[in-house]
Amino acid sequence: MSSKGRVLYVGITGFITARALQHKSGETDGFTCKYHVTRLVYFEVFRYVNNAIARETEIKKWRREKKVALIEAMNPLWNDLAADWGQPVRLGTADSSRDNPAL
Repeated sequence: MSSKGRVLYVGITGFITARALQHKSGETDGFTCKYHVTRLVYFEVFRYVNNAIARETEIKKWRREKKVALIEAMNPLWNDLAADWGQPVRLGTADSSRDNPAL
């Protein structure tokens, strides 16, 4: 996760959608709230939690430059990968002229 000013936070969760929305809403106290860390800029998926914990530990030990390179390899513009999460889903509507030629 990152702030708009690119303050970085590394963490793990079993429910990425819920966790990202917690950060966005400011529900979490501490570092992420203080520094407005609300943007999901990188993530990895693991089948086993012990592998996720090991990877988190590894990344947390890295220098900032290496973390930035990891992010930019997948997301060079630092877009918020969860920007639309939690928003209402807009369903597409059929073109009414095709469905009802009388219109």
